[in-house]
Amino acid sequence: MAGKPVIGTKTMVVSPHYLASAAGARILQSGGNAFDAAVAVSACLAVVYPHMTGLGGDAFWLTYKSDEGRVRAYNGSGRSSYGVSRESYAGESAIPRRGIRSAITVPGMVDSWDAVLRRYGRLTLAEVLEPAVEYASEGFPMSPDQHNNTLLAEAALTAQPPAAAIYIPGGKVPEAGSKFVQQQLAATLRILGSGGRDAFYNGEIASAISDYMLKNGGFLAREDFRDHKGDWVEPISTDYHGHTIYQAPPNSQGFAALMSLNILERFNFGDIGHGSYEYYHLLVEALKLSFRDRDQVLTDPLFSNIPIKALLDKSYAAKLADSISLHEAAGLASEPLGRDTAYAAVVDEEGNAVSFIQSLYFEFGSGVVAGDTGILLQNRGSFFSLDTGAVNTLEPHKRTFHTLMPAMACKDGKPAILYGTQGGEGQPQTQTMLLTRMLHYGMNPQQAVDEPRFVWGRTWGEPTQELKLENRVSETVQKELANAGHIVRTVGAYDGIVGHAHVISIDDNGFRSGGTDPRCDGAAIGW
Repeated sequence: MAGKPVIGTKTMVVSPHYLASAAGARILQSGGNAFDAAVAVSACLAVVYPHMTGLGGDAFWLTYKSDEGRVRAYNGSGRSSYGVSRESYAGESAIPRRGIRSAITVPGMVDSWDAVLRRYGRLTLAEVLEPAVEYASEGFPMSPDQHNNTLLAEAALTAQPPAAAIYIPGGKVPEAGSKFVQQQLAATLRILGSGGRDAFYNGEIASAISDYMLKNGGFLAREDFRDHKGDWVEPISTDYHGHTIYQAPPNSQGFAALMSLNILERFNFGDIGHGSYEYYHLLVEALKLSFRDRDQVLTDPLFSNIPIKALLDKSYAAKLADSISLHEAAGLASEPLGRDTAYAAVVDEEGNAVSFIQSLYFEFGSGVVAGDTGILLQNRGSFFSLDTGAVNTLEPHKRTFHTLMPAMACKDGKPAILYGTQGGEGQPQTQTMLLTRMLHYGMNPQQAVDEPRFVWGRTWGEPTQELKLENRVSETVQKELANAGHIVRTVGAYDGIVGHAHVISIDDNGFRSGGTDPRCDGAAIGW
């Protein structure tokens, strides 16, 4: 039934693939806690959702340990190779989006698994990797989403023989529902289970990836892997409608969502009907203003000062809110960002909570599988600019502007809502819709996810600053938005272009409610 969440009294797992959710539930049932389960979900997604995420990508985490009583963040994003610079692309206008020269940042996800398990987990890495190893070695039914994305990326995958052998076997895209096996990836996961983080960054996996890269014109070298280190960092936050909303700090774009909430706080949603012209217009205009500032400042904070305190100042938000016309769309622009990501969340019986997100950037990342490792490498570094004057300009050993942004809303110091979505530029947009629907209109997680969504901007190379609306938005509202100057285009009723969102809420009774997106292959599992 539409809008009906899964409700558990003790636990809840949500993810964009039902097998990954099941893996998390399996770990919880076998004595693991939320952190063990989250790493199991993350690893399983790397196998069963390879177009969205993998060992060759990055991850960001928000964690809450019940006996600590605080939210922490882990930045699991990689830095560019020491051996790459703007001069590496002399004569080119941009870094290639696909191919071996687009894979220039160290994968940070495996390091993040180690960090989360070492600090908070009960089980070993080998134990939590068991479901992922099984699905990689024994196979699983290819999801419709993977099939469709393989068709989209067929040219990029076919161009590189190791990738083609796995994803386009026999020169043909496998059908949805067919058994999909990844023996090379299974072998790599087994090595990782026995050798731990060191095998990936200092051992045979690092050597295999770097040797393949350098032999074939890439940049990632053994020293790049050796020197990689993710970071435990303080999350950033703002207060909104009785909740403290947490995001990962830069180089994540999470502050853009906090800025939008600070702006929207200046408006009375009691006078704004959900799904009305006013609702959509105000959210879009608030997000545009936050994107304008984001695009001017976001990069690796070790390379540039990012004035987060000033950007999140409530008085600054008031000025931005005053600049919004209720009748006219502002003529602001945004940069197209990557789209393909996997968000998931876990809450356990003890009240521990994990909100996390991971990605290869584009579908199937760079399209490059590193030799016989089975690892698809991300193309996240292709978002660096080659313009010397740009804040996110390419430099060696630098983190790029990152779209990944898990969210957590706390009430009275405890997690109340864990939420996030796939979708690059759409992540702050969908997060804002989810939170306003739940806090202002009393929707449960599944209702908030199911309701029609929008995505604004030059998403993924679109030629104009369109406002894409799912066609379930009323025609009257569509016309009102167009009359206000929005470039309105309708998309499908439950269109993947607006992202794949998932939510866990925890009510005053401690019940855990889970909502997963009908636009993907996800599941909520709790008891």
